[in-house]
Amino acid sequence: MKVYIIGAGPGDPDLITIKGARLVETCPIVLYTGSLVPQRVIERASSTATVLDSSKMTLEDIISILEEAKKKDQDVARVHTGDPSIFGSTAEQMRKMDELGIPYEIVPGVSSFTAAAAMLGKELTLPEVSQSVVITRAEGRTPMPEKEKLETFASTGATLVFFLSVLHIRKIVEELIPHYGKDCPVSVVQKATWPEQKIVTGTLETIVSKVKEEKITATAIIFVGKVLDCHDFADSRLYASDFSHKFRKANKKEITRKAHESLS
Repeated sequence: MKVYIIGAGPGDPDLITIKGARLVETCPIVLYTGSLVPQRVIERASSTATVLDSSKMTLEDIISILEEAKKKDQDVARVHTGDPSIFGSTAEQMRKMDELGIPYEIVPGVSSFTAAAAMLGKELTLPEVSQSVVITRAEGRTPMPEKEKLETFASTGATLVFFLSVLHIRKIVEELIPHYGKDCPVSVVQKATWPEQKIVTGTLETIVSKVKEEKITATAIIFVGKVLDCHDFADSRLYASDFSHKFRKANKKEITRKAHESLS
């Protein structure tokens, strides 16, 4: 018996991994987060499987189901949204399973933030613009660790990605403007890859009113950073003709030409 903690992806049922889909199809018990995982993902389950929605369950309810499955030697597809490693609420489940001797395995999925970036058609790391991505959330009912304050992250100038924070977007803007400036690009993607997906783009100065106008209050990713509207960035060295790596040698003539250019 094993519990498979499966990342179902951001919403599009085709974005679950092959392994994740196979486990949903074959496990005799499918326990899924009904508030976020689309029904089309769960429709893969066998007609003989026990399919349970955990959205109204407590941690104790979930663990009792897993304990019963262990007694019956039945595998469980524990289906979460996105990727289980990021704001997945899986750590407390794994801690209890460790205590109870219930074996488990994590099956990674496409995170909602990478799916949202794809919907925007953006690369979050651009040479000489931003080479770091900070994934965080605004402080709400869940307090932030003392050293993880937004102003600390903002001081780096990195690309910022916010989960679970759209209700606090006004506060985010107020804290970021001193570091990024009013004209810094911002994008908000609600329900990335879902049929009802919404994309709102603006700046730190305009984004609050735009989000309010679109009535976005949940299930959204917020991106902040110059990479969102930057076209004057350096090409990656990976494909440069004068750059050598394991799979390709640099063009010596090109190296000489660029050396002459730098001296002229």
